[in-house]
Amino acid sequence: MPRGARLDAPGTLHHVIVRGIEGRNIVSDDRDRKNFVARMGALAKETSTSIFAWALMTNHAHMLLRSAPSGLSAYMRRLLTGYAIAYNRRHDRYGYLFQNRYKSIVCEEDPYFKELVRYIHLNPLRANVIESLPQLERYAWCGHGVVLGRRSNDWQGRDYVLKWFGNKEGEARKAYRAYVKEGISHGRRPDLVGGGLIRSMGGWSAVKAMRRSGIREKGDERILGSGEFVEHLLEQAEANVRQQFRTLEKPNDIERMIEVFCRDEGIGPEALRCGSRVGTAAKVRAKLAQKLVFDFGYTLADTGRALGVSTSAVSKLIRRKVD
Repeated sequence: MPRGARLDAPGTLHHVIVRGIEGRNIVSDDRDRKNFVARMGALAKETSTSIFAWALMTNHAHMLLRSAPSGLSAYMRRLLTGYAIAYNRRHDRYGYLFQNRYKSIVCEEDPYFKELVRYIHLNPLRANVIESLPQLERYAWCGHGVVLGRRSNDWQGRDYVLKWFGNKEGEARKAYRAYVKEGISHGRRPDLVGGGLIRSMGGWSAVKAMRRSGIREKGDERILGSGEFVEHLLEQAEANVRQQFRTLEKPNDIERMIEVFCRDEGIGPEALRCGSRVGTAAKVRAKLAQKLVFDFGYTLADTGRALGVSTSAVSKLIRRKVD
């Protein structure tokens, strides 16, 4: 079975984790780092994506962001594809640079925003890339120094972060610095790099205690938050799907569904049926095949006819891992 569809409503807070394929490096030197960060910032401004925290490591990157009206997938696709092409060209290499599917966890803001900002900005210190908090404030490949005013850019949501720590900038910076310092002793936080009931409740012991008390909370691996937050988000996502495809309940509406999906992905339906097994069309074809079969119950034969491929090809497409 393919992984669950992304929860990508505009305005949603996401903790995004990008990793190099097979754990390999995604940057080789400071020139690569400058390129990645410049693209991240330029696209954030262009798409109105709000980035509150970030850390670029050697073989992975973390971002805490609020998705724009165009959604998270559009932003990440442009960022990762553009950077990978530039990186491969510069280093004379071919093939994938990133894991096929970046990780995105939808986060409930009130209980997790400050924790995630701190966790992400402490990444270079935890990994021993730098040795102290004063060094972290001057470190160029992390958003911590920007929040404290030691570095500057015009795309990071610095003011929004500081408002969580005080109304006056000086007091807020002082409180933020103390909060980050306190987090050093917390070490690695596996509860902040994924969703699901156990992480959201703070561990398996908390879940067991809750169940002994007769409390039942809903969980989802794509979401870090309370049961009420999870239920609301899933209901909203289901309503959005029904709204988008509300006229697609008859078998002959499969053509309109393809048109809507291709429009959202930025390609024409004819490109989908060209038979190419590489590039954007191939990935979109696989995503659409999975949606038609698993979400809307079309048969392999109906899906194959609509996409211009054989039934056996559809069987392969629905087993692919795609963004």
